[in-house]
Amino acid sequence: MLAAFAPPALSSGQLLWRDPSLGVQPATLGQAAPAPEGDKASRALEGIRGLDFSSLSTSAKQELASVLSDEFCYCGCPHTLGACLKTHPTCQHARRMAVLAAAEASNGAPAVEIITHLSKYYLSFREPRLSLKVDDRMCTGKKEAKVTMVEFSDFECPHCAAARPILETFARTNADSLRFCFSPFPLAGHLNSTPAAQAALFARDHGKFWQMHDLLFENQKQLNPELYKSLASRIGLSPAELSKALEAQRYADELNLWKESGVRANVEATPTLYINGRKYLLPIGVEALQHTVEDEIEWISNKNSWAPD
Repeated sequence: MLAAFAPPALSSGQLLWRDPSLGVQPATLGQAAPAPEGDKASRALEGIRGLDFSSLSTSAKQELASVLSDEFCYCGCPHTLGACLKTHPTCQHARRMAVLAAAEASNGAPAVEIITHLSKYYLSFREPRLSLKVDDRMCTGKKEAKVTMVEFSDFECPHCAAARPILETFARTNADSLRFCFSPFPLAGHLNSTPAAQAALFARDHGKFWQMHDLLFENQKQLNPELYKSLASRIGLSPAELSKALEAQRYADELNLWKESGVRANVEATPTLYINGRKYLLPIGVEALQHTVEDEIEWISNKNSWAPD
């Protein structure tokens, strides 16, 4: 069940959309002035059972109201999303879709962008799935889990470091239904990412991958050969053996194979996630991740279709 919508707080780096100025039109004699667009949007969002959009800004309400009136529910009914929410209150698909749309509207996205994003997200379930290379030693969760999430990541990428605690917490709390796998994808512009990935593979071969993984991200701004040896010593590995492996480029060929796997999957940036071979198109946040895992389980449980409401 979805709780009442509460839009996420905006960070300092996010764009705040200004409310459009509403021109005041004089009313003619005996005729009421037209209601401001903000009031119309508020009324359009009222009366939806279990969902409260009152905390959204005026501009966000206007964009969300446009989405509800212009987009159709992905459940397959002949109604717009707004009509489905009000006339079919038990439709779980409409509620999920509205929560995603509201989250994007709260972050300043215009209606046309939200509709495009939602369409791409739901269409992605019908696209051919990719078969991705994984290594059990770089995975957490049950091997037989219904959902496998693969993360293409770079140890020197600040976006990967920011996503790391979110992904690891999510993987840990959903270990029964989710298998989480790391796939090294060092970017050419990050000079330290390749030796860091090789150090992680060395640790993997000695049963210490996740310990090295965590330490590399925790020390992301200090990546260098001396650091790798220090981290190896901290987790009980031989600094000398690690140095030999790095100098001999022992893991260069394997790392190229990981990189090629990502290139074939059209990975263009890090972090990039795949859910059962489907590219993840939502923001990396706990609620969005939970949403897509629930969607994925529903999709595969109904033989690649949505469950009837």
